[in-house]
Amino acid sequence: MKTILIIDDDDYCRRPAAILLARDGWNVLEAEDGERGMELALAHRPEVILCDLMMPRGNGFHVCRMVRGQAELAQTKLVVMSGSDYEADRQGAKEAGADAYLLKPIDFADLREVVRHPAIARVGEAGPVAEAPVESAVEPLAAGPGELGTKVKFWGVRGSIPTPGPSTVFFGGNTACVELRVDGELIILDAGSGIRPLGQALAQEFGARPMNITVLVTHTHWDHIQGFPFFLPAYNARNHVRILGYEGARDGLAATLAGQMESPYFPIALKQMPGNILIEELKDMAFQIGPARVEACFVNHPGICVGYRIFSDSGSVVYLPDNESFNEHTASAHGGELPRTIEEKLAEFVLDADVLITDAQYTAEEYKSHVGWGHGCVDDVVRFAIAARVKRLFLFHHDPEHDDRAISSMLMHARDMATAAGSSIRIDAAREGEQFTLAPHAVAARL
Repeated sequence: MKTILIIDDDDYCRRPAAILLARDGWNVLEAEDGERGMELALAHRPEVILCDLMMPRGNGFHVCRMVRGQAELAQTKLVVMSGSDYEADRQGAKEAGADAYLLKPIDFADLREVVRHPAIARVGEAGPVAEAPVESAVEPLAAGPGELGTKVKFWGVRGSIPTPGPSTVFFGGNTACVELRVDGELIILDAGSGIRPLGQALAQEFGARPMNITVLVTHTHWDHIQGFPFFLPAYNARNHVRILGYEGARDGLAATLAGQMESPYFPIALKQMPGNILIEELKDMAFQIGPARVEACFVNHPGICVGYRIFSDSGSVVYLPDNESFNEHTASAHGGELPRTIEEKLAEFVLDADVLITDAQYTAEEYKSHVGWGHGCVDDVVRFAIAARVKRLFLFHHDPEHDDRAISSMLMHARDMATAAGSSIRIDAAREGEQFTLAPHAVAARL
């Protein structure tokens, strides 16, 4: 009897597939994450591995590379499953060693055929092809010894590429970077070009005192990492900079960060930075940064991309800088109906958040020509935030083509939508230099 291993954290997909394949005469093994899947693969040497793309403790790209690196699994057929039909993900799976790519929800007739003859669905078949500042004042987000609450400051709010100039001076032109002070921890969300002025502010604030900084990277697209080579605290040997993120489609986090600093792109290599820099690949979707609890959730964007939710006594802040909501258009863009479980998990992840900072790059009209690009429509974002009972929404990842007037117009439209829906949600457009404090719930209740 031939053996097939199904690696998927989604019970709605894994269990029906296991039952069907067992009826077809397969010896079926199941794993809920990449690490357990590799253990079973090495122990049982299955003829076929059916592997989800987005899952904890080793995503699908990672599993493919691990399998292809094991001589005893050289003949194993690798089939990747995903709710994403991005061409970049298909190509990434192919480069990682996959033999075939199945789109979720799985058609069982296709599943039967592909596990017998994986070559019929070779990865790389035609799919949708994506077409291709003024600094904030150097002002630290400092908390005095007796101050309470979670402090948040925006240092970069733009998507894709920095857009300096007179037409973006109000909302700002730096790419993604947000600073949090949570329970004594200094946390930075993404390292776009906004991290450069943040680094200058931190150097001014701390002076000769050492810093302990944690940088959470959502994904390694360039607008989320391009500022790190210019991050001043990383050049001071007294400082400790811990960078956390999930492994990408082609390379690990460390390789990608180092790659953008290789010659001839940059004069100083990552390993030459004097600061104590520790880069860690995350496996679990929940972890601690000191006393602060952090959870992660996969989002709808090309490659491995996550959002983060940071919890404290002041409430929670959710950061989803790149995400495309599921709607009536996305099914056709991704080659079929997208799995409902992804949207349900994201909705549960955001539920009752005090603050949601999220991708709202396009107007409804612009979105029509950008369906499937992995970025948000402001109308979808407002409806999603209201349904999730979010208290405060920040529109983020502003389009490079949007000047201050365009962003202001989108903000007014979003607020009108909330009013028409009878919602009390507070909506703002993220602006460089803006900062606010979430008071501890016990304190807020007394005020």
